[in-house]
Amino acid sequence: MIDAGAEYGYFSADITRTFPAGGIFSAPQRAIYEVVLAAQHASLEVAIVGSSMKDIHQASVEVISQGLVDLGLLPGPVSSVMAMHHYREYFMHGTGHWLGMDVHDAGSYGMDGKPRHLESGMSFTVEPGIYVDPLREKVQLPMLEYDLDEWIERRILLGSAKGKELEKAELGAAEKVEHPVPEEFSGIGVRIEDDVLITDTGAENLTAGVPTDPVDIEALCAEASDLPPLDAR
Repeated sequence: MIDAGAEYGYFSADITRTFPAGGIFSAPQRAIYEVVLAAQHASLEVAIVGSSMKDIHQASVEVISQGLVDLGLLPGPVSSVMAMHHYREYFMHGTGHWLGMDVHDAGSYGMDGKPRHLESGMSFTVEPGIYVDPLREKVQLPMLEYDLDEWIERRILLGSAKGKELEKAELGAAEKVEHPVPEEFSGIGVRIEDDVLITDTGAENLTAGVPTDPVDIEALCAEASDLPPLDAR
């Protein structure tokens, strides 16, 4: 997995691609890759004027939650996986961030207590992912439904340390369910990140020229390098 930043004309890019080290996806690798790719496609579809970064994230969460249940990485039902945020065992970050003169550019994600609406000219990343810790043989899942936005607001009101302390206590007091991590997925990490510009007619994927389809990824892996051998450099 390569997460790369580049600058041109004082503006930043941020792009991630994941490829199989051996050149060909194994069945488990491809299964996870296709879930992440489907999640990104779902998020890109809702990246329109009037939508929000929260809507974009939620689209990825829905697809990834279903995929994690289908692959046996989490127990169902999917509604519980989302309400209890169990998907965060494997997808623990947001789906994007503002992009501009910095890779993580300045800008609020909410206004007047509500998600900020996307407007033409805004640019940001769309980057869902799934990461399976190679050291974990099982996940311990707190059986607690909660509103993540309310927890974030509480951190702001009480301070990050106090908010996290309360979260830890609430999760610690909840009933736990253990679920095994299927061995075939151990150590697999996939993120796919593109840069998007909102226009009046939809979203323009600024980094679409770098392939994401798994067939195209394998074809690129099979190509000979244009670089000279190391001993000739």
